[in-house]
Amino acid sequence: MADFPQGVALVVGGSGGIGSAIARGLAAAGVPLAITYRHHEDAAVAVAEKIRAEGGLCSVAPIELGNLDSVKACLDELGEEHGTVHTIAHAAGTHIDQPYISQVTPEQWRNTMDWDVNGFFHVAHAALPHLRKSQGSIVFISSAGLKRFPPGDVLSVAPKGAIEALMRGIAREEGRNGVRANIVSVGVVDAGMFPKLVERGELSQEWIDAATRNTPLRRFGTPEEVADAAVFLASSRARYITGQTIFVDGGYTL
Repeated sequence: MADFPQGVALVVGGSGGIGSAIARGLAAAGVPLAITYRHHEDAAVAVAEKIRAEGGLCSVAPIELGNLDSVKACLDELGEEHGTVHTIAHAAGTHIDQPYISQVTPEQWRNTMDWDVNGFFHVAHAALPHLRKSQGSIVFISSAGLKRFPPGDVLSVAPKGAIEALMRGIAREEGRNGVRANIVSVGVVDAGMFPKLVERGELSQEWIDAATRNTPLRRFGTPEEVADAAVFLASSRARYITGQTIFVDGGYTL
């Protein structure tokens, strides 16, 4: 049995640190794919060009997660071009600050919840007809902070809690249609928002040292380690796994 069927995978947020690693992992498994971007077209094009230079098949698609028509058009176009869409890897997220809950403004809360939660819902809503046809899967990249809450991380963790509820519902309701839904929850990964928060001074060396001590493996994760878990869950090797969460966190949540 091949690890993936004929068709295409869509990596939402494929221009980011974790998303691009997932895209490269899928390409290495021989999967044609498309990656999306919102603002960073140059980064998305660079990821796609690297994948193509290594012999993979990768296209780039702009997407507005807040607009269901935009999301649906992207998926329908991919389905028409490749026959089926068999994998959705969702690694998109809002670039956030790190306020304590008491410091979060109503506007910050609304904007983050609207973009992240409603954006994911639009992807799932548009993707399910395609995934039923291909008997495919959704993999969502979440946060280990849902199990061990890091102070100041509510704008990252709260929307992911809502999305995880949606993912469990999809797994429960769509299993009869052959659709699987699984989650990869990550700890601190040296990619994406982390280096930006360090650069902005929102994460001090003291914070980094404490986070390292609180992680049994005594180091932070790499995007490739997250991608390995995501590609596995999307593949036929995980064909009897649904509704589950794999923690790729170096033991942070223990």
